[in-house]
Order: sequence, then structure tokens, then C-alpha cells
Amino acid sequence: MVFGIVMLMTSFRTFPLENSYTLTIKVDGLRNSEGVVQFALYNRDGAIPDENFKEYYKMATSDINGGSAAFTFFNLPLGKYAVNVLHDENENGKIDKGLILPKEGIGFSNYETINLMNRPKFSKASFQLSKNSTQRVKIIYL
Repeated sequence: MVFGIVMLMTSFRTFPLENSYTLTIKVDGLRNSEGVVQFALYNRDGAIPDENFKEYYKMATSDINGGSAAFTFFNLPLGKYAVNVLHDENENGKIDKGLILPKEGIGFSNYETINLMNRPKFSKASFQLSKNSTQRVKIIYL
């Protein structure tokens, strides 16, 4: 019986996976310190755009400090990823919009601007993760 308990307890430990990596996402230039920053990580083509945050691979939030926020994802396998960041000022977990455009700040990996001619898509936002990395994402207020 003791052996079964030891096996059960060790199965809940989190060990670094072999050939796994960390990915730190950093954002600066937030217009205020209200709310949180939501980091959505995607790992497959067609997952972006994802306005309702239903297609993500992993998601996390972080507090805002001095107009900046960051989060690190651990134990990610080698692969292609893209990031969607939301400055969720009212902490409701969704992109609030006016008539058409977002009222809160959004950003995607590899994007400096977002408009009708430059809509987010996985193929452009994606990058290869093959080592521990840091990605900076520009937050855009429309």
C-alpha cells in the first residue's frame, strides 16, 4: 500500500520536460495600470484571429507594473507559436469593442500595426520556438 501512495504522490510533481523551452512575453507602453494583461498562446494554423479566446493553447494573466507586464510559459515543446495579448482594463476576459474596433489595447507577435489591410493571422504572427526565448509584443490602441 505504501508503494501505491508514493507512486501517486510523485505523479503530481512537475519536472521540466526533455526538449522543452520557456517563452517569456513582454509588453510595454500600456496606457494605464487598470486591469490585467492577458496572454494567449497559440500553436496551430487557423487559430488566429480568436476574438472569443476559444482556440488558444495556453492562457495566463499578469498584473501591470509601471506600464509594463510580462509572463513566462514553461515546458513548451519545440514548435511554431503565436501570441495574442490583451490589455483587459475591465478584467472581463474578452475584447471589448466600440462599433467595430477594440476599445482596449491588443497586440500580436510580429505585428506593429493592425488594420483592415493587416488583420492578424497565425501565419504572420507565428515564430519557431527551439530555445528559451523572449518575445516583445506591441500593444496597439485603436
